[in-house]
Amino acid sequence: MAYTSVIPVHRLDRSIEYVKDKEKTTQKADSLEAAIDYAMNRTKTEQAVFEDTIGCTNENAYADMVATKKRFHKMGGVEGYHLVQSFAEGEVTPELAHLIGQELADRLLKGQYEVVITTHLNTRHYHNHIVWNSVSMADGRKYHSNAKSYYTEIRKISDELCRKYGLSIIESDQKKSIPYVQWKAEQEGKPTWRSAIRLDIRESVQESYSWSQFLKEMEKRGYTWKLNRKYVALKAPGMERYIRLRSLGKNYSEEEIRGQILQPKVKRIYQKTVQISPKRKLTGIQALYYSYLYQMGVLPKRPRRSPYAIREDIRKLDQRIEQIEFLMKHDITTREQLATYREPLQKQISELMKERRKLYRNDSEDSGKVRLSEINEELKNLRKEVRMTVRIEKHSLEIEERLRKAEEQNQNEKRVEHKEKESQEVKFETKK
Repeated sequence: MAYTSVIPVHRLDRSIEYVKDKEKTTQKADSLEAAIDYAMNRTKTEQAVFEDTIGCTNENAYADMVATKKRFHKMGGVEGYHLVQSFAEGEVTPELAHLIGQELADRLLKGQYEVVITTHLNTRHYHNHIVWNSVSMADGRKYHSNAKSYYTEIRKISDELCRKYGLSIIESDQKKSIPYVQWKAEQEGKPTWRSAIRLDIRESVQESYSWSQFLKEMEKRGYTWKLNRKYVALKAPGMERYIRLRSLGKNYSEEEIRGQILQPKVKRIYQKTVQISPKRKLTGIQALYYSYLYQMGVLPKRPRRSPYAIREDIRKLDQRIEQIEFLMKHDITTREQLATYREPLQKQISELMKERRKLYRNDSEDSGKVRLSEINEELKNLRKEVRMTVRIEKHSLEIEERLRKAEEQNQNEKRVEHKEKESQEVKFETKK
């Protein structure tokens, strides 16, 4: 199975520093130079053998593309395109992934555009980066990408290649593509950010006896509404855009929710519990993570209700569990200890990289090839541990901020409840 997405590249003058940052893992480079530099980043391809070009050279791909633009006097507009083709974890070898990327580029662009093809091995699902010039080197025509061309060309060719090599494909009748991570999570039944919204709706339905009461219950949780329209829409705390209720699924339209409100109330449990049993009292960032999982509502002992600021992060539950297990395994309680743990790992990586460079220059012997394979495996494991320490440093700060927002939300809800209680008492006294 291969998931594909296309990113238009608009700017030539943006700094390439962003994509050179080894801690960055998203493909958001918005200049042609940056997209090429990112695609050919050796720290992500692991081996130089997984880099290829058509119509240009590895060393001067960007300069070659600019020369073509100048030759046809087309320096403006969209400068190029950056296609990402991701494969299911464990379904392809690096060699097959790269071969499919080459065939996709060849069939899609037909040798008319300069293109860079690289295969990145820095994640569990291997993925190709295909970056091509928007201006044809053959006749100067510009490549145009839209929803129709995506489904009739890119997606179609990618699926055909997957079938050719016996890989699975994404079967979907959607007109709009969704992120690979979201698709994978939904296929495996894992929660996404929409799961948090659905959970809030279900809980609010159980506490409501009318549509207006349901709206207020959701507002207490930080949601805002757009009601005077054909399809009711809501916006969750922290989100920039409204989404239609009906987009959450067939059971979440206004009509369905109104009907559920009228049904008898039944207490339900929606989440499975996570078993983490510390043998001693946790401190530092270990305690921080444990408190966070408790607030998420996934530990055997649960809070009365999980704040949205925390529950929306449940899509990263597996990461959070993996991180706290890492901290407990290595007895790390502070960010300073994380840095101390990481330092020797980085030194080992540097030494292995030096050894690998020497072997690349003298890789004719079979023994050298065996050692190269061993080094690549060692580097993979060491980098995984380094990435884990970096992520924990970053995510622990995010967790602190989410817990702070959750406390603010809790205090605001208490104030609202207190005001409502006072209002009811005043009304009762007036009636007397």
